[in-house]
Amino acid sequence: MSEILNKLSGQGVSIWLDDISRERLRSGNLEQLIREKNVVGVTSNPTIFANALSKGDAYNAQLHDLAVRGVDVGEAVRAITTYDIRWAADVLRPVFDASGGVDGRVSLEVDPRLARESEKTVAEARSLWWMVDRPNLFIKIPATLEGLPAITQALSEGISVNVTLIFSLERYRAVMDSWLAGLEAAQAKGLNLATIDSVASFFVSRVDTEIDKRLDKLGKPELKGKAGVANARLAYAAYEDVMNSERWQRLRAAGARPQRPLWASTGVKNPEYSDTLYIDQLVAPGTVNTMPEKTLDATADHANITGDTVRPYYEQAWNTMAALKDAGVDYDDVVKVLEEEGVEKFEASWNELLESVTKNLVP
Repeated sequence: MSEILNKLSGQGVSIWLDDISRERLRSGNLEQLIREKNVVGVTSNPTIFANALSKGDAYNAQLHDLAVRGVDVGEAVRAITTYDIRWAADVLRPVFDASGGVDGRVSLEVDPRLARESEKTVAEARSLWWMVDRPNLFIKIPATLEGLPAITQALSEGISVNVTLIFSLERYRAVMDSWLAGLEAAQAKGLNLATIDSVASFFVSRVDTEIDKRLDKLGKPELKGKAGVANARLAYAAYEDVMNSERWQRLRAAGARPQRPLWASTGVKNPEYSDTLYIDQLVAPGTVNTMPEKTLDATADHANITGDTVRPYYEQAWNTMAALKDAGVDYDDVVKVLEEEGVEKFEASWNELLESVTKNLVP
């Protein structure tokens, strides 16, 4: 095992892999990463599945059987993705058990075309939860305005949720409110709160990509590469506020688990930045960092883990955000654009996945 990864885990950061594929599962690679790279969870999204299906022959046999049965493309996609998620959940089950249900989690996203439809999102979440049927599953629901009531409803029914596509601090606070409301509703129904878990996926690198582009136009290059980390650090401050609230303390006393902040989009997009920027600078207890394998390997090789790099820097983060505002960066517009683009990108990947399955549904 990497000494650096051990140090990162020792700081209270759960290392999750932001990737899944049938080939990774059947080759034993995921088990190897659990043993050798401290991986204790897996996240997936439509882009990841579209990429997995486009490579190799791992899905051919199942595609053939689905075609023979005359299954339509939508149900074929669900069958394919839930198969992989179930397998990954079984591989990670020992981690889930050893961590008391904290880690060993695998995430599966609802159809992103439903991101603006609350009722359909809940129906899809119920269906996927039933199809996978594993206690270490997370259903990913986007943090759109329409997604917020769906998050509350899913949690109230005992469905564990990974809230995805969070960019703004205001929306993150709304996500945490939706999470608390879901737990309160579950408690009112008499459900065991200890079995209902959640993480909130706060996106990082995409914030820098969008703001850096605007800074170039504004002639303020000295502020580039700072927004993503500052935004995430302030998200952790918001999380701490909720953890100190009476509302959370009542739920905690009833057995509820905290909704951990998860740093998503941690692969660095700008080659001028350190490839472990969003690892080194976002170390805080009780967080998850989900990494593409390339970032995981870079972290194991040369990340600089020096302890908590979030809580001591709240003032610096506020100053960074203030400097960006003074420079002319419209934060509200940035996060609005990022959410819209995020939904569009996942819809495009979903359509690519549908097209690939359609093409390969040949008896």
